[in-house]
Amino acid sequence: VQLVASGGGLVQAGGSLRLSCAASGDINGLDVMGWYRQGPGMERTLVARITRGGTKMYADSVKDRFTISRDNAKNTVDLQMTNLKPEDTAVYYCGAGRAAWGNFDFWGQGTNVTVSS
Repeated sequence: VQLVASGGGLVQAGGSLRLSCAASGDINGLDVMGWYRQGPGMERTLVARITRGGTKMYADSVKDRFTISRDNAKNTVDLQMTNLKPEDTAVYYCGAGRAAWGNFDFWGQGTNVTVSS
């Protein structure tokens, strides 16, 4: 499975960005897709995840600001980020897994998001 992420960049605080990720390859049986992020000097942590059936989970820090969506036909997952804050600055990683509530089995390359104050 290959995951290709796009959409990162530099934005001012309060602005918006949209990340996209497309899965290809042996995608049969893929269930969960989502995003993690890793800030400078920090561990990689969950941002949001969505199952094939549409059940979503968000980190508390992004609830009401970020929205995850998925197109099962296109095998894509998007992350709409609004009201961005400097603390959202991180490398964002797209991931996917075969178990709806398991760990991600596959990872894409990271995409940088920088929020200036």
